Amino acid sequence: MINRPESLKNIAISEFDYPLPDERIAKYPLAERDMSKLLVYRDGAISHTVFTDIENILSPGDELIFNNTRVIPARLKFQKSTGANIEIFCLEPVAPAEYQVSFQSHQCTWKCIVGNLKKWKDNDLIKEININGKKVLLKATKIADYQASQHIEFSWDDASFSFSEIIEKAGVTPIPPYLHRDSEAIDRDRYQTVYSKVKGSVAAPTAGLHFTDDILNKLNNKQVQTSEVTLHVGAGTFKPVQTDNITDHEMHTEFFSVPLQTLKLLVKKHGNIVAVGTTTLRTLESLYWLGIKVRTGRYEHDGVLHLNQWDAYHLEGTPSYSESIRYLIDYLEKRNETELFATTQIMIAPGYQIRSINALITNFHQPKSTLLLLVSAITGNDWKKIYDYALANGFRFLSYGDSSILFLPNKKR
Repeated sequence: MINRPESLKNIAISEFDYPLPDERIAKYPLAERDMSKLLVYRDGAISHTVFTDIENILSPGDELIFNNTRVIPARLKFQKSTGANIEIFCLEPVAPAEYQVSFQSHQCTWKCIVGNLKKWKDNDLIKEININGKKVLLKATKIADYQASQHIEFSWDDASFSFSEIIEKAGVTPIPPYLHRDSEAIDRDRYQTVYSKVKGSVAAPTAGLHFTDDILNKLNNKQVQTSEVTLHVGAGTFKPVQTDNITDHEMHTEFFSVPLQTLKLLVKKHGNIVAVGTTTLRTLESLYWLGIKVRTGRYEHDGVLHLNQWDAYHLEGTPSYSESIRYLIDYLEKRNETELFATTQIMIAPGYQIRSINALITNFHQPKSTLLLLVSAITGNDWKKIYDYALANGFRFLSYGDSSILFLPNKKR
């Protein structure tokens, strides 16, 4: 039986609903990334400005932590000889299981969601693509069926191309389903952050979409430093909470990695950390609990550091954030490793104590979502006041929408 935390058992997801008219959902990005509105929440007060003013809101010595994951064109569209259209949505690699190894491979298997699955019997699917003037035949083969997903093997007839090159040519950008439109050319560029590097996400870390190279340069000149982590955002980020009580909702698992130098910086700069996006915050909070697990020697799941959904509510011991990160630093240095690799299912909900940051930059999230629960963990019931303000002042919502910076209470600026 899953040991669900008592502190959350009386929290109903219905308490995190709000009216979101369809016309308030941003269907397309603004012409300029940094011209989005920026809501500022500090000490219970709310104001707003334009995102280009972020340099005046942040202070010298602040450390911005970005998620540098890059969205892959994860939707592969095939057409059978019968005319039936079948879409394969690549979620995460299975063999090879490591993202970068899979992208470099010449044959691989991925966990996928298949649209129009009933039309795909036993025959392989074939798609002809053109790469640098060469015709390449991409083949998809069903390896295993599961209740909600399938394992699909991808192979192609020209070994000079990697899977990364294949999917870049054959795939379509997986924009969020609530946009209710097909992916377009603009999404290839604008559904990526300007600092995206490490391929693997099927959804963008959208809080970072507002940053431009010009803003980053201005922040650097102001001595606002930046560092990066990587968390590959899964399709589960769009999964609504369909249970009445939040403790009955199963969180998805996401892969993340953090360089040793970033861990050391988190210790040095703790007290001045600003997370860009909920995925970054999930990573930073997961690090704290993984440090505790490493210290107690109970940390591996199938040979990988893993944080279960409710670990943060049951683990014993309350070291400071810096102390717990030092456990991870020691863990890596004893193994002569320079990067931490792990997976997390952490759920951050009302009542959870945020330890890693002073402020969070984030967009406006769907009603009844785990991301709204996370916002409430920072702002308490003020999330309602914040969202009412955004609705009353013409803010655009969700992935391509406007931004906010939420300062944690009792944090001096």
